[in-house]
Amino acid sequence: MKIGVLGAGTWGIALAKMLSESSHYVTVWSALKEEIDTLESTHTHPKFRDVVLPAAIKYTADIAEACSEKDILIAAVPSVYIRSTAKTAAPHLQNGQIIVSVAKGIEEDTLMTMTEVIADELGDIIKEKSIKIAALSGPTHAEEVIRDMPTTILSACPDLKTAETIQDVFMNTCMRVYTNPDIHGVELCGALKNIIALASGMLKGLGLGDNIKAALITRGLAEIRRLGMKIGCCEQTFYGLAGMGDLIVTALSVHSRNYQAGILIGKGYEAESAIKEVGMVVEGINALKPAMKLSALYGVELPIISSVYSVVYDGAPPAAAVNKLMSREKRSEFSE
Repeated sequence: MKIGVLGAGTWGIALAKMLSESSHYVTVWSALKEEIDTLESTHTHPKFRDVVLPAAIKYTADIAEACSEKDILIAAVPSVYIRSTAKTAAPHLQNGQIIVSVAKGIEEDTLMTMTEVIADELGDIIKEKSIKIAALSGPTHAEEVIRDMPTTILSACPDLKTAETIQDVFMNTCMRVYTNPDIHGVELCGALKNIIALASGMLKGLGLGDNIKAALITRGLAEIRRLGMKIGCCEQTFYGLAGMGDLIVTALSVHSRNYQAGILIGKGYEAESAIKEVGMVVEGINALKPAMKLSALYGVELPIISSVYSVVYDGAPPAAAVNKLMSREKRSEFSE
């Protein structure tokens, strides 16, 4: 396959390396010319200096070149840049291409998931050029994928043939790919689990133990499932790789930038200072406002997510937020 990777961040580069090593033809695009120049000259990514990238990977700052004659395009930019990237790529799309979003987030103004943002921006082009749009999501930290460590992921698309095509392309001895038609549920999990990971980091920053983190993950998943079911997602999705799987790894792994940011906030950092310290996009913070809008829109209570919002945007002390959650009115686990 000929594949264009739109975005030269850690996840885009990890996938580019993996796909190139699986004998696909890979071109990586970035809007930042200096980023492309560094990749071309060093064959390494600044975040993975110990990993040599395949010489076969091509790099370009020209999005027309990245899109031209490609079978698959991977949208691997942060969620806040998905719409602008789709708009920039739109004139260069060709018949029958598959666009795979690997970004995780919800657009604040529209409450659209990332594949919905892409579809909204492309409009009539989708039908005119028979474009298919899918999502790839699961417990997959770039730090492990780029080093060929075993992992699993979901190819999510309502069109089974498209999902299976992606499954065939991405599956190898290090990555096992499953299909799932519930693309909205998969993307909702991908966005909201980052908020729970922020909370998990806060607990770590406060010096609290494993018991409360296990409770957080369990009850956090219950919140995500509760909202997803009200929206109309498939319940099984929340107990699968995009739900439980991705939530566990993001809420506990040292590779998780959301977890890292949460630790700093738990130690007293302001959110903006924590983001600067982490040095990468913290998608959990971007997801907070749309999550609260969804909570209000669908009338679904999200106590943990609301508590994280109060810490990040209302200045509530993390310890006070924990105490408030622990003091909530008693209830049955089955009363949801």
